[in-house]
Amino acid sequence: MQDGNALAARLDLVPDEDKISSSREKGLTRVLQILEFLHTTQRAIGIGDLAKGVNAPRSTTYTLVRSLVDAGLLEMAGDGNRVYFGKKLYLYGMDYVRGNDLLRRGRQEVDNLSRETGETSELCMLQSGRYTIVHSSPGTRPFRISSATGLQIPLPWTASGRLLLAGFERAVIEDMVSKDDLVLPDGRKLKLDDFIADIAVAETAGYCVTSGLVDAYTKCLAAPVLSASGKVEATMCLVVPIDTSKEKTGELITLLRERARKLSIAG
Repeated sequence: MQDGNALAARLDLVPDEDKISSSREKGLTRVLQILEFLHTTQRAIGIGDLAKGVNAPRSTTYTLVRSLVDAGLLEMAGDGNRVYFGKKLYLYGMDYVRGNDLLRRGRQEVDNLSRETGETSELCMLQSGRYTIVHSSPGTRPFRISSATGLQIPLPWTASGRLLLAGFERAVIEDMVSKDDLVLPDGRKLKLDDFIADIAVAETAGYCVTSGLVDAYTKCLAAPVLSASGKVEATMCLVVPIDTSKEKTGELITLLRERARKLSIAG
């Protein structure tokens, strides 16, 4: 019996490939959770709060953060107690911009559109079930409408969301849109059926306009950027004051659709 126990003990020392693989997958999942949490919070955060945010043991989080800092993917803030994205991630992001033709040309078109109209212009895409601003250029108005690159917003809050979901099955939309997503910042509640109906209208019209959803002072104009197969890959948007005249809004929509179509064709 003793020999059997000794053999079992020795066998336990032999690496189990399945266990190693599982451990690595869990570690990778934790790393991705950390990066996603930092992206969502948009600020440097303490290790303890980070561990709570990703629902992981503090010791595990500390070990992973230390490895990511050593690799240059994360950096400690000036006080040495908080962590945030590192310069290497910024460089990786620039590599992505250089390698992604649509994003590279889209940034140029957005900047040109903003200079030409004086309005805040955006290039938006679908990312992790959220409307995501991948590039933004502020307008030239004395009172500027802020728009942050990287900001993720619930799809029902935006004109772009109604275009980015064009062609999706209802079941897929229901999975992507939570009950909280249907509650606007001012507490108003949208109906899922109305949102889905808006998607169909936007798809048919080839553009979308929403007013006073994110705030009471702006409206958003959006036009789709299409792939060769006709799928909506991105949207170009203008964020304008809500009191912009109907005539001016129509002119901006025409220009916006023209630029989005140009970006689609060039792709």
